Amino acid sequence: MTIAFLASYVLFWLVAIMYCCGLFGMMQVKNLMRKLMAMNIMQTAIILFYLLLGYKPDAVTPILINGITNPVFYANPLPQALMLTAIVVNLSTTGVALTLLIIIARKYDTLEEDEVLRRMCE
Repeated sequence: MTIAFLASYVLFWLVAIMYCCGLFGMMQVKNLMRKLMAMNIMQTAIILFYLLLGYKPDAVTPILINGITNPVFYANPLPQALMLTAIVVNLSTTGVALTLLIIIARKYDTLEEDEVLRRMCE
């Protein structure tokens, strides 16, 4: 019983582990580039979570098909549309963060958080 329950939710468990790894990286790692990678892992885990919630087995695309009149058989396009927007936001956030990391690296010659903060105060 317990094994069947865990096996049926294995993708949710993998997404949860992925999110926890990203959260751990954001809180514990001191290198700014690694923090950015951890943030990307967290964002990807959230996107996968919402896509898993919107998954419906044996659903058809939401285009009217002759013979299928019950809306229960159609897939909901809203989670996919929202996650496409989230992917664009993820990409733009990463681009801006990489630009800021380049500026920080050029100005302070390091990406270590403690060293950057120490040099900022000088």
